[in-house]
Amino acid sequence: MLWLLVVYVSVPFIVKLCPSIQAKLVFLNFVRVPYFIDLKRPLDLGLNHTHNLYLEPEVGIKIGVWHTVPAHMWREAQGKQGDWYRSMFSWGDSDGAPSEGGMTSDALFMYDWLKHQLDDKTSLYIWGHSLGTGVATNLVRRLCDRGSPPDALILESPFTNIREEARSHPFSTVYRYLPGFDWFFLDAITANNIRFASDENVNHISCPLLILHAEDDNVVPFHLGKKLYLMAAQSKSLSGHKVQFVPFPSSLAYRHKFIYRSPELPNILSDFLSTSH
Repeated sequence: MLWLLVVYVSVPFIVKLCPSIQAKLVFLNFVRVPYFIDLKRPLDLGLNHTHNLYLEPEVGIKIGVWHTVPAHMWREAQGKQGDWYRSMFSWGDSDGAPSEGGMTSDALFMYDWLKHQLDDKTSLYIWGHSLGTGVATNLVRRLCDRGSPPDALILESPFTNIREEARSHPFSTVYRYLPGFDWFFLDAITANNIRFASDENVNHISCPLLILHAEDDNVVPFHLGKKLYLMAAQSKSLSGHKVQFVPFPSSLAYRHKFIYRSPELPNILSDFLSTSH
């Protein structure tokens, strides 16, 4: 018990004295599950019809990308260049230490690269999940600032800003009511220039917005997604654009990362995208 008490008391001071530890806890880039996964081989993870490729936004930085297309399009696209219609891109095996600014710049690079592969008639949507919703709103804000918004923004399990998310995260439960919690933990996040302020970004975004959130989300609390939606609904920059919030009841047990299992999701997306133009 004494050793547990020593560890409990020591952790806040270690985080405060070494802010880089807090950054690692936010990005979790050192975690690889399963550990021996080979990100160069998406087929090993059951991701059929998926290409692995690498892009270099700047010298010394490598972005690993997975490009996935539906099965019927995979057959049609074999041997064809530039056939990206109805495809999906995600990050995989990348170099460097993550930061909010770096991730946003990489996302912008990816967007511009992909836009260059498409013709002007092809729709392009930005979809972010969890921490990726912060990157997504950062990206879309920059796109809107330069006058080239995407066709729509989809946020799955989003939060308002990283401080509110950290305060609500299950990992903070044992320290949440400790005097000086903000000073020990949340200020350490700020010291790393990590904000992911989606609540501010929605006031600078001008494209259709869809928010998906499960009521039993145990990582990003449901109330943060609902709060972000209410802010977006009042945003002047989003006035005239469709803003929709879709909750998933706790009885479905989708929690933080299983919304994709919803049989209604294709219809939700189809209805939203078909009426958002």
